[in-house]
Amino acid sequence: MNPERLGPEMAPPIETVTAPEVDRPDAPRIYVASLSDYNAGRLFGTWIEADQDYQEISEQVTEMLSRSREDVAEEWAIHDYEGFGPLHLSEYESLETVARLGRGIAEHGEAFAGWAVQLDRAEWDRLDRFEDSYLGHWSSAEDYAENLLEDIGIDLDEIGPEMLQPYIRVDLEAFARDLSYDLTIVEAQDGGVHVFDRE
Repeated sequence: MNPERLGPEMAPPIETVTAPEVDRPDAPRIYVASLSDYNAGRLFGTWIEADQDYQEISEQVTEMLSRSREDVAEEWAIHDYEGFGPLHLSEYESLETVARLGRGIAEHGEAFAGWAVQLDRAEWDRLDRFEDSYLGHWSSAEDYAENLLEDIGIDLDEIGPEMLQPYIRVDLEAFARDLSYDLTIVEAQDGGVHVFDRE
């Protein structure tokens, strides 16, 4: 819930703690709010960059809570986030998970977010295997299939006897479709695809 997206008639007074780091608009970050303040009708929280160690994020959450006007401010929730691509974070996502995802996205870009999305949450222990599984970014699945054929030494322009070559065509769409049974193909924001080995 982004405080800036509430209508004026619904928005309580906004009180925001800002982190001292330089603002990086493309970096993954989370908005963590004090639930005691929220329940008292105030939005009080801070944006925290997610590409940090879990301990650093946790310390910033604790610092934000220590500045609350409420006598007891111990509970928090993630009320907004940016820079995580197609990933959806819950209000109570663990900070360990946030840090792991944030660092991966900061290092590898949207491909890492695509890797996380295609994994079931129960498989997020495999996030660290991104580099072993990522086969690259391609303009299309067919482009990947064509490049694969070239890598194994098949020249699509020289298949069969020379006199028949003008008439021989490889069905790249069908080949790419069959490859997808052993690969994971995730759409990229630029209209291309990220290709992953399912192992």
